[in-house]
Amino acid sequence: MPDILAALLEACERAPTEPAMTLGRRTLRYGELRGRILGIAGALAEHGLVPGDRVLFSVRPGLDGICLALGVIAAGGTIVFADPGAGEAMFRARAGLAVPKWVAAESLLYAASSGPLRGIARSRGLELPDYGSVVPDARHIYAGPWLPGVPRGATALRRLSRPPRAVSKPAPPTAEALIIFTSGTTSHPKAVVHSRASLGTGLDDFARYIGFVPGERVLTDQLMVGIPALISGAHWVLPPAGADPGAKPAKYLPLIQDADVLFAVPAALDALLRAGIRPPHLRMLLVGGAPVLRPLLERVRAQLPGTGIRAIYGMTEILPVAIADGDEKLAFDGPGDYVGELMGAIAARIDGGELVVSGEGLGSYLGEPPLEELRTGDLARLEDGRVILGGRNKDMFIRGTTNVYPGLYEPVIAGIPGVQEAALVGVPDEIGDDQLVLVIVGDASRVGAALPGLIDAAVMPDRIVVLDALPKKGRSQKLDRAALRELL
Repeated sequence: MPDILAALLEACERAPTEPAMTLGRRTLRYGELRGRILGIAGALAEHGLVPGDRVLFSVRPGLDGICLALGVIAAGGTIVFADPGAGEAMFRARAGLAVPKWVAAESLLYAASSGPLRGIARSRGLELPDYGSVVPDARHIYAGPWLPGVPRGATALRRLSRPPRAVSKPAPPTAEALIIFTSGTTSHPKAVVHSRASLGTGLDDFARYIGFVPGERVLTDQLMVGIPALISGAHWVLPPAGADPGAKPAKYLPLIQDADVLFAVPAALDALLRAGIRPPHLRMLLVGGAPVLRPLLERVRAQLPGTGIRAIYGMTEILPVAIADGDEKLAFDGPGDYVGELMGAIAARIDGGELVVSGEGLGSYLGEPPLEELRTGDLARLEDGRVILGGRNKDMFIRGTTNVYPGLYEPVIAGIPGVQEAALVGVPDEIGDDQLVLVIVGDASRVGAALPGLIDAAVMPDRIVVLDALPKKGRSQKLDRAALRELL
């Protein structure tokens, strides 16, 4: 059973002088990366972190932040990814479920949530939890310079960098290593838990299928792509903070000029294509995080004729499930959406038309019994180890990289005074993303102001529509989502 941490440290030992990670003008070589990871792990142990401790983590994906995350895992701790943009109520609910003993955050977040910048943040509509008190009795680690609002006694990340050392009594590979919140409401947040072994299984499959080449430059800010690249000996290049290919594609294009491999979600790729992306020696384009549809692939093939394309199908609980060669996907002329060959560590079956998957890469849900298999919610068929999707079996749609289950949110929204009924509908566009529309029957005047304290920020609607009634079907008068989508 692959161990993600062991595989990464082995890669560091194979080529210690080769570049491992670059951000701007700063580069860590593999030997330096190994030293930073083990040094941080040893320093954390000296500061009192013990195997099993959870760390609420809000440090941006940079060289220091990635080394800290890997150091926590090497020390036997668990990284709990916490998005400050989720809103204060949701953030506190998630922290309450995870019960972390440590908090690691940017010093700017401490200042903006409890210090002199709090008023400015609120004036810009950013409601941050008080990072200094959101977890009672927590130990704190801050990244960046000290700023007012950083709790007394907090440890600076820069002081955790020590010479490499062995970590005493490392946690077993099956111990939890990563917690990722996916959806839910303030009363019922939902999170996926992965161990070093489940992550190692999935990412080892990913690395072998993609075939990263040692030394080639892989441009991404996604750990689930960057870590497999490192394990393969490639050079992970991180975009600077604020470099958003979807919002500012023209500023992102220069970063791609030296890239050999690029990862992009469909919405960002659409923006880059519109901005005229034509990198001189891009070997491989990886696309995932949302459905990868034929119109987008046709534009990629026309604009990047010499670049290989890989479309990734997976989910937070088990990544990846299948990967499709872009040209094979375009050549597929049967019914449904061909999403590729099953990964070697994945077992799959069809139950009632729905794709059900299992394997050693499968995570579990925080606070729930271990998962033996995962019902994906996708209608599918299997043909010689290949997966062809045929629609959804559940009421779910995709918004960016977030799976939205409307049944989680509609009852909560319907409880807002004046609202009689509420329905969330995804209206798809040509690149496979969904515009999120909230339909209200009743008085919607209080809805906009009430939503940030009730639902996940990733599920905030793009627009709110008021109707006299929702379309229903059957004897049970169940909401007819298909008819509502057509109506919208």
